[in-house]
Amino acid sequence: MIIVSACLSGVKCRYDGQSRDNECVKKLVGQRKAIPLCPEVLGGRPVPREPVEITGGTAEDVFSGKAVIRDKNGADVTTDVMKGVAEVLAAVRRLNIDTVVLKTKSPTCGCGQVYDGTFSGKLIDGDGILTAALIKEGIKVYTEESINEILDTL
Repeated sequence: MIIVSACLSGVKCRYDGQSRDNECVKKLVGQRKAIPLCPEVLGGRPVPREPVEITGGTAEDVFSGKAVIRDKNGADVTTDVMKGVAEVLAAVRRLNIDTVVLKTKSPTCGCGQVYDGTFSGKLIDGDGILTAALIKEGIKVYTEESINEILDTL
């Protein structure tokens, strides 16, 4: 069993009220091999909502209080996002999950690259808050772009 970003499974939970369907992820959910979760929704953020980005640093900086997560209007939504991350971490621990598949580029779920905090569409190297937290826990994180690497093991 793995956890996947809910938006990849067809759940319309993204900031814009849409999904980013991925056929492999949808198939895994349909086969009951994957559980779809959205940390932003679990943290109480509405759908649709203003997009968010990490501002003032990296995911690690958010954990240490040196950076925050802001929406496009400038509101600090760090507490909401961190609440959702905690919910996903609790599920990972409770279900003994060791692998997750998360949406690329997202400031919450992104793995390897995230938006730079200026809402200009520019990407920088780094991870989203959930990815950083999961890696700290020793959880293997894949994206919809690298899911093929693990399909044989599921």
